[in-house]
Amino acid sequence: MGKIQRIGILTGGGDAPGLNAVIRAVTKSAILEQGWSVIGFRNGFEGCITGEFEELTLRSVRGILPRGGTILGASNRCNPFSFQNTSAGETAPRDHSADVIKRFDDLGIDAIVVIGGDGTMSISNELARKGVQVIGIPKTIDNDVRGTKVTFGFDTAVNTATEAIDKLHTTAESHHRVMIVELMGRTAGWITLYAGVSGGADIILIPEIPFDLNAVQEKIERRARLGSHFTIIAVAEGARPVDGTQIYQKIGEEWYQKRYGGIGAWLEAELDKRLDQEVRSVVLGHLQRGGEPTPRDRALGTMLGTFAVDLLANGDTNRMVAISRDPMGQSSTDMMSVPLVVATRGPRHVPLTHPLLRSARAMDVCLGDVAGSTDD
Repeated sequence: MGKIQRIGILTGGGDAPGLNAVIRAVTKSAILEQGWSVIGFRNGFEGCITGEFEELTLRSVRGILPRGGTILGASNRCNPFSFQNTSAGETAPRDHSADVIKRFDDLGIDAIVVIGGDGTMSISNELARKGVQVIGIPKTIDNDVRGTKVTFGFDTAVNTATEAIDKLHTTAESHHRVMIVELMGRTAGWITLYAGVSGGADIILIPEIPFDLNAVQEKIERRARLGSHFTIIAVAEGARPVDGTQIYQKIGEEWYQKRYGGIGAWLEAELDKRLDQEVRSVVLGHLQRGGEPTPRDRALGTMLGTFAVDLLANGDTNRMVAISRDPMGQSSTDMMSVPLVVATRGPRHVPLTHPLLRSARAMDVCLGDVAGSTDD
């Protein structure tokens, strides 16, 4: 790899609190420490295809640290290896990867920093196989990217979800209701587990542990017998009953992922048939993605961004920056990098040996029936 003079940066996948912190860190460290110029592509890989980009300067990233979202925009439906560019009159998806690589060459981009989840890392890995110099930065509120112990955006999402559960307690207790809050988490229950425990939920249902509806009913009725006439249930959108299937709002186009959602309403309907208590559900949805990032997510995003530039300066490419352990007491030795391909090997699930699951059980939180084991 020759001497770097210019790098590109883009944000793929869904938005997450802390994206602007990463963009700011990459841009400032690249300009101030390395003397490079930085090109930001708009709307993820779509901007690489359509030619929507801008040069990022110190002025461009001024004041963006506390802002949610991303100043570059994002797209979770653009895979350059199969994309229908409607703005160019295309009537079917096609492989645009050669166009993307030519765009980088024409702009004099020596390497690209890609911020995203496992899908974005998979695309980045394929581009790397075609000769593009890539550094990946893991991003998802779901905290399920393989190869790192934590992703930025997760802490903010947990804070938002915990606050919602806290507020549900008052109405649940006042009206003696069973309140269900559906949280994000398609295949991994990190948000639901952390927010459920932090918010004092009585029942926590995650994708890793298929649940028995009878066990849920028994927990609610036992609480009532003991004088607690309300129950809070935190459920991940990808949770499913034993011998059941996950619930989707829609299956979606063949080239795009299924859209989860509806487990909260399903639980409400099923429990309403079984219980004398009033049952209500609420879907927190995209509120978990929004708002100002927490100080922890700002700090984590900043560290990951500057470390990505360090890797490029040292000639290390086609890797993803990562955290080697859950950063409760973080030090510089916790920063590492892994091959991009590691992030493509499926989501990182909550292991059934996780200490927070043990803590929940010790406090008589109902988790449903444990079935099998998961990897971490």
